[in-house]
Amino acid sequence: MKHIIAVLVENKPGVLARVSTMFARRGFNIHSLTVGPTEDPTLSRMTVVVDGPEMEQIVKQLYKLVHTVKVTEFEPGTAVERELMLVRVKADPKRRGEILDAARVSEARAVDVGAATITFEVVGPPERLADFLQLMSTYGVVALAKSGRIALAKDQKTSKKQLKSA
Repeated sequence: MKHIIAVLVENKPGVLARVSTMFARRGFNIHSLTVGPTEDPTLSRMTVVVDGPEMEQIVKQLYKLVHTVKVTEFEPGTAVERELMLVRVKADPKRRGEILDAARVSEARAVDVGAATITFEVVGPPERLADFLQLMSTYGVVALAKSGRIALAKDQKTSKKQLKSA
């Protein structure tokens, strides 16, 4: 089962290496790893997607690392998840219209048009990227680059009942 873990860390040299090494030492394969700044310039957010049966021990080990501030394992459906994909597709001039129409349905954006290829940008949940890639495979994928997954916890919804009592 794939697990999504968000790790808030101090923005210090070597933190990424320590976190990824901790996963490797315990035999976990990292499927996706992204790191970027947060609203606080002294902190970075790491989003790690790993396979494994249980993450409780991993979460405890992450907290033991010196520069870890907070660790969150997202349960399915509790986070907004996104990825970015660039995919270059063979685009014979006779089929360009067909390819562009197919891309439009998937909300992909053409970002480069060459003599024999079109490069698309797709942003969205991992499932949308997988669907688009499958659709484009019929035309011939020439090159592919994907970002790692990023995720933020969904905002807590306020019920109408709570609003009336406020």
